[in-house]
Amino acid sequence: LETQADVVEVCELIFSKVSRRPVRWVLCVPEDSPVQSVKDLQGKRIATEAVGLTKAFLARHEVEATVEFSWGATEVKPPKLADAIVEVTETGSSLRANNLRIVDEVLQSTTRFIANKRAFADPWKRTKLDNISLMLQSCLAAEGKVGLMMNVERTRLDEILSLLPALQTPTVAALSDADWVDVNTIVEERFVRSIVPRLKEAGARGIVEYPINKIID
Repeated sequence: LETQADVVEVCELIFSKVSRRPVRWVLCVPEDSPVQSVKDLQGKRIATEAVGLTKAFLARHEVEATVEFSWGATEVKPPKLADAIVEVTETGSSLRANNLRIVDEVLQSTTRFIANKRAFADPWKRTKLDNISLMLQSCLAAEGKVGLMMNVERTRLDEILSLLPALQTPTVAALSDADWVDVNTIVEERFVRSIVPRLKEAGARGIVEYPINKIID
């Protein structure tokens, strides 16, 4: 959006530094600024790292203002070096720490895996790009999840399965002892502390928790 580059979007990756949510580009002013809306910035000065994005936003609102590129530390520019800023935020904590308030949201943004169009048209390169995309998405899908495996008596299998909030149907495999089976599943890590004691109480044995690096559907 910023450079209007003519590229191929291979996939969208929804994550940021501290969350699995999009980030927001927001228009901010000092807490004590009289500015209440984007219209109030007519003829004012705005600092940002996303000059093109900001100019397009102002044009949509029919506002003419001076937009200057910021080389960093944008939050400290107002009020002496700029009347307002357009900055990316996840939690808003940095803005609050610098006594800034949000006037408007310019857009929500997510990470995108992009490729050169000519490279993407090459079958060999496209296969490589698709493979990278698959691996990136599988890592995100696995975040916050772990695997659980355990041995269960067949007579207690239904009870054990009822306790598992599985990502998919748990895998049940026969063991050398015909009276027992192996149960393998994937769960949210935050549930493990509450689930494991209940599984043990229900008769599961040899319970093992293991990390999950990738999940590919």
